[in-house]
Amino acid sequence: MDLKNSTVLITGGTSGLGLEFVRQLTKIGAKVIVTGRKLEALNETKKEFPNVEIFQSDVSNPEDIKQLFHDVTSQFPDLNIVINNAGMMRLIDLQDQTLDLENINREVATNLSGTIQMVHQFLPHLLTKKSAGIVNVSSGIAFMSYSAAPIYSATKAGIRAYTQSLRLQLEDSSVQVFEMIPPGVKTKLQDDWVKQPNDSMMMNADEMVKIAISGMLKDKKELKPFMISVIKFASRLMPNVLLKFGHGEFKAIKKLKRQA
Repeated sequence: MDLKNSTVLITGGTSGLGLEFVRQLTKIGAKVIVTGRKLEALNETKKEFPNVEIFQSDVSNPEDIKQLFHDVTSQFPDLNIVINNAGMMRLIDLQDQTLDLENINREVATNLSGTIQMVHQFLPHLLTKKSAGIVNVSSGIAFMSYSAAPIYSATKAGIRAYTQSLRLQLEDSSVQVFEMIPPGVKTKLQDDWVKQPNDSMMMNADEMVKIAISGMLKDKKELKPFMISVIKFASRLMPNVLLKFGHGEFKAIKKLKRQA
């Protein structure tokens, strides 16, 4: 893809991988549009990158998506790439009865439904472009469920399945469909965790986005580091070992919570 001459919309673009996309795409010369739920964070992003455009919008809210579509396509009709990056990851004990139904569904509404609704809303516009792209962010967890974050695990597996289907349905169109598959990445997703992830097993956001942009420039459908290929292979070769390893984290987290 020709990213330099593209107009790119990034959801959840005020921190983590989203903000790194902003940084690297603006360096390339792309026109960048950033969305996020928090106006303060959007203003901070605008202050750091004066040439980006900002829109306050929550991908879990269908009305926000409709309004975003109207505002963005009317002001920036050249929009040709959507990066569905907005997401949340929570450590959840499924036996915790203090979580009501709306709360337990929060990650589904943001990570999975939000992505599906963004694609559905913006796809007719993207199909009018000679060259367009959709980037959906899944995770290495799509290959190996992480019991400490069960809802997140389900949403990322869902994103992978949805993205594969979307790619097949659009194979004869002008819209390329990319799946970005990061491993554990050092972002604010884990800031409030009672047990922080092992730093040595985490990737820097700038490295992951560099790989993703390089892959998009080469029209690679899966934007992933080598580590993901290892995880994918291991999930087929010894799935129970990986599941038990991840579940050890859940047990450690429960122990820390009982001690708190």
